[in-house]
Amino acid sequence: MNLGLIGAGLVMGLSAVGSAIGIGIAGQAVIGAWKKCYIANKPAPMTLLAFGGAPLTQTFYGYILGFLFMKPAALAVVNDPQRGSLFLGIGIASGLAIAFSAIAQGKAGAAGADATGETGKGFVNYMMIVGICETVAIFAMVLSMISLSL
Repeated sequence: MNLGLIGAGLVMGLSAVGSAIGIGIAGQAVIGAWKKCYIANKPAPMTLLAFGGAPLTQTFYGYILGFLFMKPAALAVVNDPQRGSLFLGIGIASGLAIAFSAIAQGKAGAAGADATGETGKGFVNYMMIVGICETVAIFAMVLSMISLSL
């Protein structure tokens, strides 16, 4: 059993699960905000779609990191039973960090969509909080990349 390749699969899969959960959370709020606009005969801002789709980026971070596990230089390390567990550990920890970042981003996006839909104001302010949630995933990916290169 190759623990390193299991780690690659886990970082990819966990990040995608987090994205799906985050998109589901934010998407419900975006739809609700649009409904409120339609009921009030106000234009439904399409910019709210940015809140709903923001957690999708974490899937890319997980796949970028997972594919690094499978580069030829990394495969020599991954196939080493003593170092394979390192890749497994990084895959689990990073996958969870990226997933929870996507979930937090979905929750922040949901609040932002609701507030923007109701007031028509504050989009950029709310998106900054969504971006801060994104930073956790970027840090997890980059710091994991650095760990893999040591």
